[in-house]
Amino acid sequence: MRLTIEKDEIISRQEAIKEETIKRGKQAFLSFSAVTVFYLTGFHFIPTERPAALVIPVEGPSFIFLPKLEIEHAQLALVEEIITYPEYPGDQHPMEKLAQTIKEWGLQKSSFLAEGGSYGSSMGYRGPALKDILPEIDLEIDPDPVEEMRMIKTPAELDLIRESARWGNLAHVLLQEYCAPGKTENEVSMRASQEATLAMMKTLGPAYKPLGQAGARAGFRGQIGKNSALPHAVNINAVMKEGDNLVTGAAAGVGGYTSELERTMFLGKPSPEQRRYYGYMMEMMEVAFDAIQPGRPCSDVDQAVRKIYDKYDLWETWRHHTGHALGILGHEAPFFDTGDQTIMKPGMVFSIEPGIYLPEVGGFRHSDTVFVTERGMEFLTYYPRELEDMIIPV
Repeated sequence: MRLTIEKDEIISRQEAIKEETIKRGKQAFLSFSAVTVFYLTGFHFIPTERPAALVIPVEGPSFIFLPKLEIEHAQLALVEEIITYPEYPGDQHPMEKLAQTIKEWGLQKSSFLAEGGSYGSSMGYRGPALKDILPEIDLEIDPDPVEEMRMIKTPAELDLIRESARWGNLAHVLLQEYCAPGKTENEVSMRASQEATLAMMKTLGPAYKPLGQAGARAGFRGQIGKNSALPHAVNINAVMKEGDNLVTGAAAGVGGYTSELERTMFLGKPSPEQRRYYGYMMEMMEVAFDAIQPGRPCSDVDQAVRKIYDKYDLWETWRHHTGHALGILGHEAPFFDTGDQTIMKPGMVFSIEPGIYLPEVGGFRHSDTVFVTERGMEFLTYYPRELEDMIIPV
């Protein structure tokens, strides 16, 4: 059982990005992304207003650039050097310190394959682009190289996502067990999440490293009753009542990776109308599963589901595409969307989550995590999906 990505695999990722850098005719790779830092060094941290950067030269030592408050934590990073600055904004702006460091390392006239030209944050960061400080630096901006590497999961990554699904499954079992009229979404989700997390910690022991979202979790995000018709609702501590649709979500963080499990449940016997829309949603799931084939574009999966919307005249209930990739992040590229022509390849991991949303009735959405194989797809999540299993007696 794997609970983290091993050092050898991380080093192989660095070699792969060096090869891509050479292929582009560049001398070094640069990224300001915390996700890329984690993927290429194994170091997970919380990005804030304080800039961070990773530099991997084709020849010579790599370094990570971070605020001093991360220096002890950053010892986990698989890089040759750790460069720190005191604080942001500080007496010297961190981007000026980064430019100074690049000069000191003799890289200011190098050409870089860069995921971006500046640090970005929604936490109040303000600062210049690197090229504004180092006009002589050559940056080829391309946000995609590492993202494209992340699309194909290795066996070790699949193991972590599978382990995530295992504990998300337990959290959801408990969530369904504790649902009842009069209960609030917070008391049910917190109880289920805590109990599943405690079981997870006890079972996996000290080898468990979440490297991100800790433990197992399951909840509703406000999608209870008529509010379940809001695909991206927010927690409102809704009170459950008999007859409600309950749209759920469950996962667990394992080694920096996650999964996605969602189900539509019913408190008490569903009405004929609820049964009918549930059946439409299940038909969409099945055609999506059938459409997942290596060598075909991602758009094919969404197109197959759209035919069910056509068949039953359901376009008023449509809100989003059929699914998305996931792994380190809950949403990654590529997407099961008519506009995404990315070719499906073995090792890609996706959610399958077509939805039906009726404001006066509720929402109907399952989500399963699957991966593309040489012949089709396999499930990573395995929670029951049939209607009778989704009915909670009252």
